[in-house]
Amino acid sequence: MSQTYTHVQRVRVLYKLILRLHRGLPDELQVIGTNYARDEFKRHKKCAPQEAVIFMNEWTNYAISLAKQLGMKGDTANIGSGLSSDFLESLSDEQVVQLYELMKASTAPPSETCDK
Repeated sequence: MSQTYTHVQRVRVLYKLILRLHRGLPDELQVIGTNYARDEFKRHKKCAPQEAVIFMNEWTNYAISLAKQLGMKGDTANIGSGLSSDFLESLSDEQVVQLYELMKASTAPPSETCDK
């Protein structure tokens, strides 16, 4: 018997999966990644259906990529991948600013990124 999920259920399953995957990251990256994911999922709560499809595809690809990277015997030294110039060219100005802010947060000393 196959189970059919509503869109909301699929979003929740993906969101919870991402949060579980983030537990495998170093503490600094876990905080940044979890906060970023939380903000993005909240921001896209009422997006257009076409945008929701793109959003879900991109976050699903992220979850798959992170699961593969974390699956390598717990080695967190090689997490992440570079961005191609074609990809960077396709980003909107707002997305470039958001990416820059994420880069600043990820390279800041731990005391500036953690609220512990």
